[in-house]
Order: sequence, then C-alpha cells, then structure tokens
Amino acid sequence: MKVLVVEDDPALGQFLQKGLKLEGHDVDWVADGVAALERAWNDRPQLVLLDLSLPKKDGIEVLAEMRGRFDGTAVLVLSGRCDVAERVQCLNLGADDCLLKPFSFHELMARCRALLRRRQMYSDPMLRHGELELNRIEHRVMHRGRVVDLTVKEFALLEFLMQREGRCCSRSELLREVWHMSPDAGTNVVDVYINYLRKKLGNTSDATDGGGPVIETVRGEGYKMVSLRKPAPSPGIGTDLFPGNLARVEA
Repeated sequence: MKVLVVEDDPALGQFLQKGLKLEGHDVDWVADGVAALERAWNDRPQLVLLDLSLPKKDGIEVLAEMRGRFDGTAVLVLSGRCDVAERVQCLNLGADDCLLKPFSFHELMARCRALLRRRQMYSDPMLRHGELELNRIEHRVMHRGRVVDLTVKEFALLEFLMQREGRCCSRSELLREVWHMSPDAGTNVVDVYINYLRKKLGNTSDATDGGGPVIETVRGEGYKMVSLRKPAPSPGIGTDLFPGNLARVEA
C-alpha cells in the first residue's frame, strides 16, 4: 500500500515511516502542508496520515484542498488537539477517521486496516479506462465490447494498474502488492505478466489503433496505464489543480 505521512515532528515522522515500511508498505514522509498536496497529487497514495499542526498549510487547509479531488485516498487525521468541534470539522471535510496523540502504533495500524476495508466495501465495483472495463464483483474484463479471459493473477495485476491510472507502479511495488513477495526477490515475473496482459488486451503504441488503453513502460521505474488518445486542452482553461503536476514520461 502506498502511504503518505504528513508530520512536522521529525522523530514521529521517521518513526511512522519506518514502522509502516516494516509492515510492508511503500511510505513517503513530508513535513508541511504544501509538500503534502504536491506529493498527494504526484503519487496518489491510498492512505494519508495527516497531522493538523503543520507549517505553510494547516492540516485543515490540506483537507479542504483535497476534498473532491482525491476520492480514492483514505485520510486518517493524527492530532494532539482535544477540541471535538475541530475533529468533527475534519470528518466533514472528508477525513475517514481521527486518532488523538499519543497513540499506540498497533491501534494506528488497526484503524488503517479498518478504514481501508470500509472504503473497499463501498467503492464502485467497476473500473473504467477508455474502452476497457473491469468488474471487481464478477471478476470480468471487457475491452471494446469483447470479454477478455484473464487468470487470477493477470486480473489482480490489471486491477492494481487501473486503480492507479496515470501513476507509475514500480516492479518492487507490484511484487509486494500483487504477488505478496519481497521487493528484493530476484524474479522477472512482473515483466512476464505485463507481456501476457499486453497480448490479451491488444496493447499497441500505434495511434491509429483507436485510442485504446496501453500499459506503458517507464524506463528504469516500472509500468503505468495511459490512454493513447489524449483530448486537446480547451483554450483558456488551465490544467494545474495543484503545483507539481505530473510530468509526461515517454516510454
């Protein structure tokens, strides 16, 4: 799981980062609200652990700016503030849960698992990417109106990539999250299964193909889902929602 820790206390931030990494998660740590928004936009984490007392932008401001733009990201607020009204405000702004400091690391992990389970339970069972549709309930994949027969592991790999559309997924992340293997395992299983998927989806870089989905190789990094047909930007409309927009990476 991709986790972003937002905590201005270096000792606590490093402790949380180390502890979550030992639990097998991919963890980044930033110490202010501006960096939190930039990292959230670039990396699209599944979970954000958000302190409220932050420099540059307060945690409340961060929540307000995230609202409606990161619906796939769960937020657990960490706060030393005992004001009930403030915690209610956080929940109304989209936080999934609040945990008062000081807290037990075991309780933190239990709450993280619980809120992620709740999000998965009520999330849309359909994932869509262009003409590609994946039904997580029926375990069925459709591409351009035809059924694509996938193995269990191929389905899990495609689901993981589609949930992170536009973001590069490293080979180590895919090994850990899809195969539940050590990121250091000396195996090329990820590359093998990416090729399986590409063949079954008719993956091509030919722009005349009709703009279907493509699993793009990001050199030295991993893979990501991109769309071949990119609509031209409307004149006069800016595209920067947050600073640090995603840079285009050529395959």
